Amino acid sequence: MQLKPISQQVVAVVGASSGIGRETALQFAKRGASVVVAARSQPGLESLVEEIRQAGGEATAVSADVAEFEQVKAIADKTVATYGRLDTWVHASATAVFGTVEQITPEEFKRVVDVTLMGQVYGAMAALPYLRQAGQGAFISISSMEGRRSLPFQSAYSTSKHGVEGFLEALRVELHHEGVPISITSIKPSVINTPFYNHGRTKLGVKPTGIPPYYEPSLVADAILYTAEHPVRDFIVGDVGRVLDVVQRLSPGLVDSILTAVGFPLQKTTEAKSENDSNNLYEPVSEDNRIQGDFGQWVIPSVTDWIDKNPVLKWGTVAGALIGVSALAIAAQVFNQDGEL
Repeated sequence: MQLKPISQQVVAVVGASSGIGRETALQFAKRGASVVVAARSQPGLESLVEEIRQAGGEATAVSADVAEFEQVKAIADKTVATYGRLDTWVHASATAVFGTVEQITPEEFKRVVDVTLMGQVYGAMAALPYLRQAGQGAFISISSMEGRRSLPFQSAYSTSKHGVEGFLEALRVELHHEGVPISITSIKPSVINTPFYNHGRTKLGVKPTGIPPYYEPSLVADAILYTAEHPVRDFIVGDVGRVLDVVQRLSPGLVDSILTAVGFPLQKTTEAKSENDSNNLYEPVSEDNRIQGDFGQWVIPSVTDWIDKNPVLKWGTVAGALIGVSALAIAAQVFNQDGEL
């Protein structure tokens, strides 16, 4: 499957007013793409479009709540009406309620699912007809490592991200069966330093935080731009996410034990915050359109992202690891047979 160079693409970025979505829109525009940005926060969108245009880029804004299909469809319609086609759809919208299952109301849980899961479903339904018309393209879903491993205090968000993974798997096979050249990618960030933890509703009595370490939003944007040109099924962002993925596959019970020990204290700050304080569950937090969050002191670099974007090196590393494991296995077998070796 061949995807266009970014400089020749028309890209829709949904959930673009802050955090990962905003950084991604800026990077697409910097690379020459025509960008349509969408979110609920009109001030955030206006400032983003102004920033892109001042840098010489091309951008258009659409205000939309992704929990409403018609509003999501309007993003796709506006993209094609303005630029003539759609090449890449990036879906980053999400919201969260931090608290135990018993603390979260049914209405709050449903709202998280409506935005974080159903918004992605609506995005695909809106984008796919236009991607088909273009003859190729990419649907890039910002999922999460919580789509692989759920966390305490984040049941609604984790449920939504697990649902996203199931949806993408079904969609990918359907398109493959039809021979439709549309790349379906799941980006799975580790803990990222965005305002996500400022914007979520909290039942904890304090402002929530991710389990450190954190990674920069630019790492996720880099992965998104890479997969907009290179068809990739899954892209985990952050070394810790890759370690978690392996450990979860090998021993979910071990991860249970680790999260029982650290998952509760490490997701709480000491800053008081009530569930009635500003949050984006039902309304945007229009005054906060930052890319980065409040936890820069816990940000670390990631090495394996670079390896994943260099397939030759990646498979060479895998082959080397397999050879090393095989050599150790042979040595162990010889030792067992001869005893004295």
